[in-house]
Amino acid sequence: YNQRENGGFEVAAKFKRGNAGVGLMEIEGGEFIMGGSAVDIPGQDLSTYNYKREVTISSFYMDETEVSNTNWLEYLNWIRRNYPTDAQYYYEELPDTLVWRSPLSFNEPFVNNYLRHPAYKDYPVVGVSAKQAERYCAWRTDMVNESLLRGQGYMNSFAAVNGTATGRRNAPATPLVKPEKPFNTDLYLNGQIDDKGPKAKADLNPAATPTAGAATSGRRGAPIATRNVRLEDGVILQPYRLPTEAEWEYAALGLIGNTRDQNIDTKRIYPWNGLGITSAKKKTRGEILANFKRSKGDFMGVGGSLNDRAAFTENVKSFLPNDFGLYNMAGNVS
Repeated sequence: YNQRENGGFEVAAKFKRGNAGVGLMEIEGGEFIMGGSAVDIPGQDLSTYNYKREVTISSFYMDETEVSNTNWLEYLNWIRRNYPTDAQYYYEELPDTLVWRSPLSFNEPFVNNYLRHPAYKDYPVVGVSAKQAERYCAWRTDMVNESLLRGQGYMNSFAAVNGTATGRRNAPATPLVKPEKPFNTDLYLNGQIDDKGPKAKADLNPAATPTAGAATSGRRGAPIATRNVRLEDGVILQPYRLPTEAEWEYAALGLIGNTRDQNIDTKRIYPWNGLGITSAKKKTRGEILANFKRSKGDFMGVGGSLNDRAAFTENVKSFLPNDFGLYNMAGNVS
C-alpha cells in the first residue's frame, strides 16, 4: 500500500480519531429506557405514543450549549457576504422574532433587540424552525471542514486567499484568485474545487502529473502531483445534524452518572437526581438548577432573593452542566 510503483492505492495507516469539532461533547452511547422517568404514570401502555421501551444509542457528539444569537448572526453574515444580491436567501434564514409577542404583554424590546443587541449575544437563539436548523447544520459542516483544511495546509490559507498573508521581509504576498463559489464539502470531495495548499496530499497515482505551482520534493525540489483530501484520509469531519428523539432524551438525562456495575441504579426525570428543581447537595442546597417558571407569574423569584435570575432566557452557559457536560438540557429554550 501507499506506493506509487504498486499502483498508488492509499490506506490511512496512521489514522487516529481526533477532535470532532469546537464546542462538541462526546456522548458515550449505551442502553436506556426511552420514554421512562423516575415517576411511573398510571395507565401508560403500548397504546400511547411515548410508551416505555428499551433502546440502544450509538455514541455521538453534541454541542455543549444551545446555539447562541452570535452563532446565528455569524450564519446570517456569511449569507450576506457570499450572496449579496440574494435577499430571499437571507430573509428565509431570519429567525421569527415575533415569537416574543404575547397578548396584553409589552415584549417589543425583545422583538426588536433580542437577536442582534450585544447584551444577548450569548443567549440562545429563538424562533428557528426545524428546516432552518437543518440548513444551519449543513452550513456549519462546510465551514468547519473548510477551516480545518485551510488551517492544516491542505488548502491555501484564508490569509493567502484574502491577500493578507506576508512573504519574505513581511512584504505582502501576492493574493491568490478568490474562489468563485463558497466552499462545499461534497463538491470538494468530488474534486470540483481545485485549491491545493502547501501541505496538500501527494497523489500516488502513477498517471498523475504535477500542475503549475505544485508542491516540490526531493533534493532538487522536483514538483510532485498533489490531490484533494479524500474521505478515506480521515481528515474531513462528518456532517452536523439535529439529534434524533432518542439521542436527545439520552443526552438530556445524562444517566452515565448513575451507572454502576452495568446497571442504572437511579432513574431521573431531569438532568439531575431528585424530583425537584432545586439542589439537594450540601454546598448548593436550595439553589435552583435550571431556568424554569416555578408557578404562574413567578419567572425568577423575589427581588433581592432571585432564584434562576432570568425572567425569560438566560446565557447558554448558565447553571451546572449534566453528567455529559451539556448545559441547559432542561429549562431555558429546551
